[in-house]
Formats: sequence, structure tokens, C-alpha cells
Amino acid sequence: MNKLIPAVSTLVLLACGSPAPVETENPAPKKDSIPAVSNVPDSAFWTSDSLIQPGETHFAHLRQLTFGGDNAEAYWDFAGDKLSFQAHNPAWGEQCDQIYVFNPFKDNLRDHQPQKVSINGGRTTCSYFLPGDSLVLFASTHLGGVACPPVPPHVPGGKYIWPIYPSFDIFVTDLKGNIRKQLTNTPGYDAEATVSPKGDRIVFTSMRNGDMDLYTMNIDGSDVKQITHELGYDGGAFFSPDGTKLVWRASRPKTPADVKEYKDLLKIGQVQPTQMELFVGNADGSNAKQITNLGQANWAPYWNPDGKHIIFASNHMSERGFPFNLYQVDTTGQNLERLTNSDMFDAFPVFSKDGKYLIFSSNRGATNHETNLFIAEWK
Repeated sequence: MNKLIPAVSTLVLLACGSPAPVETENPAPKKDSIPAVSNVPDSAFWTSDSLIQPGETHFAHLRQLTFGGDNAEAYWDFAGDKLSFQAHNPAWGEQCDQIYVFNPFKDNLRDHQPQKVSINGGRTTCSYFLPGDSLVLFASTHLGGVACPPVPPHVPGGKYIWPIYPSFDIFVTDLKGNIRKQLTNTPGYDAEATVSPKGDRIVFTSMRNGDMDLYTMNIDGSDVKQITHELGYDGGAFFSPDGTKLVWRASRPKTPADVKEYKDLLKIGQVQPTQMELFVGNADGSNAKQITNLGQANWAPYWNPDGKHIIFASNHMSERGFPFNLYQVDTTGQNLERLTNSDMFDAFPVFSKDGKYLIFSSNRGATNHETNLFIAEWK
């Protein structure tokens, strides 16, 4: 959820049997632009190897998937051949973030818009496939109005903030955008939902108790349980590959001044995400432990399929708030490894289930600070 550096991008991202086909009215990709390939890409698929930076030794190959606008939070379906993601691309005629689905191995997003699944207006965020891959959940503000809710203006020299829209609720739609179920309906922010690999539980962030805490619920929205209780913003949680644990990022204001600032911002629907660390705990919230103590913003964590490492984005080595780079650390907090060498922004890393591919968002190769999706062959 939420991109951290407005100087890098204007995107506001709020840090998800056999698959059903994605039906689309978009024209077929041009055969002479980007060839369709199987889910085992050949050498022609990897068109962006020149954007691999020195020292990025885990990237065997690289391909750019989107071209323009701001694209992020791409998450694999259960079968591993589709992605859901959120984007604000002016060329696609949208005024704020919307949810799309595509096949990263076959679909050509340079020339053609992907299938849109958020068709009711408002701002949307944090999509994730449900078991069976024919349904996608995401948060939307459309019940509060079809227009995009305003983004708080950036104050020169001021602190960076995220808006916490109280009209966000979590919905389930089919791949044509038909809403099948509303999972939350409490007053206040409900978003950042992701699904357990077991297919039984959903974890999400809610402000229903006056603070930003993690909750879990059954896949149908029943049996809601609060699982974090400490003051601060708990969000962006993901289940481990076996579904028994969670990783998330959290702020923990400690001084009286920091606590007051945090509470004052919450009262006006805002939060400051510039000091966050990573936590790992059991899926019920028990035995939670902080695994980073790096300072600044450590966020967008995701599990390595081995269940022993966490990949995440951080600006802890930056003096001016950016660049952001990708790092990996043991679930015990040991053996920190830097993975990318961006001079602007690399974030939202997500492994495929088999660990062969890494999806992430980056400004690399950009001419206007746009943020695009990339897929890397991992080694």
C-alpha cells in the first residue's frame, strides 16, 4: 500500500481448480510488437536486460511489462499465470488508481489496455485473487462517490502523508468487474486485504477501533478477529507460503510528541509513513516480533517462497528520503542483503509461488518518473 516518494511519482498506492480466462474486448496484440509466449519464456521475452544494474546479481533476465503512468502492487493468481495490479495511466482514461488483470507472459500492455475489473468509479487499491482465480478482491471508495477522492496537497518542505479514506471498503468482483460480495461495511478505512495460500482467511487493515490495526476474516467475510493491538499503523500484511505466519510493516510512535502527531493525523484521515519497520508473527497475531531496526521507511514486505526470507523495499540508506531499493532479510532479522541499485525507486516486490519470477515496480528506464511493472527471472 502507498508509494512513499511524491517527488518520484504522483501515484497514491495503498501498501492480495483451473483458472478462468480473462475475457476482454481489447483488440488482439500486434504480432510484430511483443510476441506471445508460453509461461516458460524464451530469450525473446526478456527485452529489458539492459536495465539490470551492476550488482543486481539475482536478476538473470528482466522484462518491462507496463509503459507509462503509475503501476504497482501486482499480485499473482493461484495458478501463477495472471496478475492483478493497480494503475493510474492517463492513456487508459482514468483519473485515479484502478484495478486491472493480465497475463504477464502473453499480454502486450505497450499497445493495449489490460482487462479492467474496477468499473464502479471511486479510487481502488490492494487487489488480490481468491482461490479458483475467477474472483478478485480489492478496496474501493465508490460507495462514497464515483469521483476520485482528493489527495492531500503536498506542502513544500512539509512532511509526507498518506490519506486514509474512510469510504474504503473491501469488495469481491469477477473478472468482468461485477461485484459479487461486499466483505466489509464498518465505518472507517478497510483496505490492504490479502488472501492466505490455504484459501481460508483474509488479512486486512482497518480503522474500526480508532487505530490502524490488522484483522483477519474468513474468505466470505465472517469471523472477523483483531490481531494487532499496539498503537501505530499496522498494514501491508501477507501470509507465509504455508499460511501459518504473517509479515507486515508498522509504525510505532513512542515519544509523547510522536504519539500526539500520530493521533492528530488519524483524526483528519491521514497518516505519516516515513518511519516503519517490519514485523513477523503467527497468523493469529501471536508471537509478533520486529525483524528490522533500520530506520526510515521499511515496507512492502513479501515472503520468499522458501518461507525463511523476507524481501522488502527500504530507503534506510538514503539521505533525502529516496532512492528506495529492494532488500532481503532472514525472518529472524539477520543477514540483510541489498538486491537492487536504483537511484530512484524500486518497490512492491512479489515472488511467484515457485520462486522463478519476481514482479516489482520501478522507475528504471523512465523519462517522466513514471512507475512501471517489471518481471525478473530470479536466480
